[in-house]
Amino acid sequence: MTATAKAKPPYRADVVGSFLRPAAVKAARKAHNEDKTMSDAELKAIEDKAIIDVIKMQEAVGLRAVTDGEFRRAWWHFDFMGMLDGLDIIQREGGGIQFHGTATKADVPVINGKLDFPADHPMLEHFKFVKANTDVTPKISIPGPSAVHFRIAKDDIHVKQYHDDIEAYFADIVKTYRKAVQAFYDAGCRYLQLDDIFFAYLCDPKIRAQKKAEGIDPDWLIGQYAKMMHDSIEGRPADMLIGMHMCRGNFKSTWVAEGGYDPAADAIFNQTSVDIYFMEYDTDRAGGLEPLKRLPKGSKRVMAGFITTKTAELESLDDLKRKFEAASKYASLDQLGIAPQCGFASTEEGNAITEDDQKRKLELVVKTAEAIWGGV
Repeated sequence: MTATAKAKPPYRADVVGSFLRPAAVKAARKAHNEDKTMSDAELKAIEDKAIIDVIKMQEAVGLRAVTDGEFRRAWWHFDFMGMLDGLDIIQREGGGIQFHGTATKADVPVINGKLDFPADHPMLEHFKFVKANTDVTPKISIPGPSAVHFRIAKDDIHVKQYHDDIEAYFADIVKTYRKAVQAFYDAGCRYLQLDDIFFAYLCDPKIRAQKKAEGIDPDWLIGQYAKMMHDSIEGRPADMLIGMHMCRGNFKSTWVAEGGYDPAADAIFNQTSVDIYFMEYDTDRAGGLEPLKRLPKGSKRVMAGFITTKTAELESLDDLKRKFEAASKYASLDQLGIAPQCGFASTEEGNAITEDDQKRKLELVVKTAEAIWGGV
């Protein structure tokens, strides 16, 4: 066990979790999933090797929390969701998610039965593999509870109780996630990240207008999502930290939403019971830093996403220092840290950067933490 491993989160330098898929992993997943020419065992062996390599890369740049890069997934959220009881991912012509200038493949989540977290959910084993192959803190990112509502069209809810009673629907999402949190804890996870990006989506004027057109008050929905998060993680063991990542979409270096955090800031910081907030702040689309004043004084931490994963250009350390100086006007510098604004590959397609660009970005995360706080 290394000296680095003795430190516990929250850290000053961190990472959202997804990484560019190596060529060998992309080829193997195609052979397995599409061509049907590779066995489960052969695919797992290739993924295992690539994951060990990406863990070593994260350790080598100086990170104290590492992930499996989501190398066993196609999506940041749909894989986890499709492994829940009662929820299926299907392919449908015209399906998929529209980003600026492009769209994802046509996967669609559908609820066909009562929601539950199965005891043999595959991502428990995914986490255990990381834990067995690192001396620093193993972390896993899963979609937050709001994804099971926001991403599913009402016509794709085939359980009458959920379709007719949104409160019953939300209650079962919470029950499912409470089981998930405990299951990951029992698997040895002490640092669990829930990607709950729809808080940021619901700050976008266009998306707010869409929800109003559907008969849903976006501010009410923000409050409901905060309550779902709070109730899902309430009662977690005292030695388990919960992180929450928020962004405005990330697919092939494009995005979906824009707008500052202002409409959701109070819910995010004061109604969710989350410990660590990963917040996109790499472009003007994220708005100003003023919402950080809602962060309550204490132990909560914001990992400011001033370093982008969408483009290769490397940010200036001096510029990053200036941004933290500006942020410190609204939140104590002691409650801030740095991480990239999102993952490098929220889907298996990945952003329009190289693995070398990715590594340089991570090195800058660590360098910035060392320059501002004297360590990671």
